[in-house]
Amino acid sequence: MRRLLLTAAVLCASLSGLTACKSACRELSEKLCECALNSVEKQACQQRAADEEGRVEPTADDELVCEARLDGCDCRAIETEAGKKACGLAR
Repeated sequence: MRRLLLTAAVLCASLSGLTACKSACRELSEKLCECALNSVEKQACQQRAADEEGRVEPTADDELVCEARLDGCDCRAIETEAGKKACGLAR
């Protein structure tokens, strides 16, 4: 029984650590992909985000900006000027 609990604890720690591997900018990109109208667009968006992450590495300053925008970015407001600014799509 103890071995089972230990295995479960290690597995949970491993899985929770996987989400921390994504950069804040990648998380923001994926959040924007959630705004897609259908699953095909969403999947294509996620693929583009993965490709860009492999091509361009965000700087520490970029990560701070993305981190700040994560909470304020909302699909319901993305069509407004304020919503675009909150997601980093407009200045």
